[in-house]
This record gives sequence, structure tokens and C-alpha cells, in this order.
Amino acid sequence: MKLLLVEDNSELAHWTVNLLRLANFAVDCVPNGECADTMLTTQHYDVVVLDLRLPRMDGKEVLARLRRRGDMVPVIMLTAHGSTDDKVDCFNAGADDYVVKPFDVRELVARIKALIRRQSGGMSSCLICGDLQYISDTREFFHNDERLALRRREHTVLETLMLRQGKTVSKSVLMESVFSLDDEPSADAIDIYIHRLRKHLARSSAQIMTLRGLGYILRAKHFE
Repeated sequence: MKLLLVEDNSELAHWTVNLLRLANFAVDCVPNGECADTMLTTQHYDVVVLDLRLPRMDGKEVLARLRRRGDMVPVIMLTAHGSTDDKVDCFNAGADDYVVKPFDVRELVARIKALIRRQSGGMSSCLICGDLQYISDTREFFHNDERLALRRREHTVLETLMLRQGKTVSKSVLMESVFSLDDEPSADAIDIYIHRLRKHLARSSAQIMTLRGLGYILRAKHFE
């Protein structure tokens, strides 16, 4: 899953990005409202974490423009005070949630997960494909009750396929979900991650199939 963090405090932004990536999120980070507005017109994100007070364009205006475009991506506002006025401002601007600085990244991650579940229409806490299980609350995969030890980008690819289980997912969608602005997007890298995942799933009844020219699909094997 891919997030946009909009935070002008470089030290806080660096710390937050690193911890979110450790939680298996792909993260883009920009330091001001104008950059955020541009990114939100050209990129897809699962959640936006947006500081209320930003240079060049404040968070409320970024959010207002986002909503005027009809984009209902979940937004968590970061506010420094947590006063009633700040909270009211956040919700009036169209925010889905808010977190008061300084915050514990575990709380932020929990709120991000809650928004993603809400956005997906109350997605089940456990998705199943054959004998492969995905626990949405922890974003972990299990096979025969054993947790799959996946690298961050492998995890993102499998998560993207699981959330679209039974549907074709193009390589461009996988690239967008895996790579952030700091990365050099690579179609060949996606092939490598798929190859590694197939090794992880070698003994599983869940399989990743290639549809040439279209992309990949995750589905359960059908045994005769």
C-alpha cells in the first residue's frame, strides 16, 4: 500500500517515512502544500497523511482542492495542538481522521489501517486464497499457520494481488504500488519479486499466474 506524507519538518518527515517503510508501506514524502497538490493530481495513494500547517499552501487548502476534484482518498491530518478548533477545522476540511503531534508511529499505523479497512467497505479481517491467509489488522501473510517472511517489496506485491484476488493486476499498477519517488521504477524488478513470491508459495494452493500482455492474477489452484 502506498502513502503520501506531507510534512515540512525534515527531521520528523525522515523519521516517520523510515518507520512507515518498516511497516511495509511504500511512502512518498513532500515538504509543502504546492508539491502535495501536484502529486495528488498525478499519483494514486491509499492514504494521505497531511500536516495542517504547511508552507506555500496549508493543509486545509490542499485537502479542499483534493475533495473538489472528487478524490475521496482517506486523509489523516497532523495537528500540533489538538485543540477543539483544530479538530473541527480538520473535519470541516474533509479529513477522515487526525493525529496530534508528537505522535507514536504505532498509533499512526493503526489509524492508517483503520482507514484502509473503512475505505474497502469493511474488508474482512482475514482474506483467504486457497491455504494462504492475509490478516488485514496486522498485514501479515500465513501459510498453514506459519507466517511468511517476506521482504518489503515482495510483501507489497503480494498484498496488492491479494486485495484484488481473482482480478488481473497490470505490471504498471504493481510498479506504482511498490516504487516511491525516491526509487527508480523497474518493470524487470516486478518480475523478480513475482519469481521470489512463487518460491514462497511453492507448497501453497495459492498461485500467481501470468497473463501475457495483461499482468498477473492471484487465485487458488483447482485440483482435479
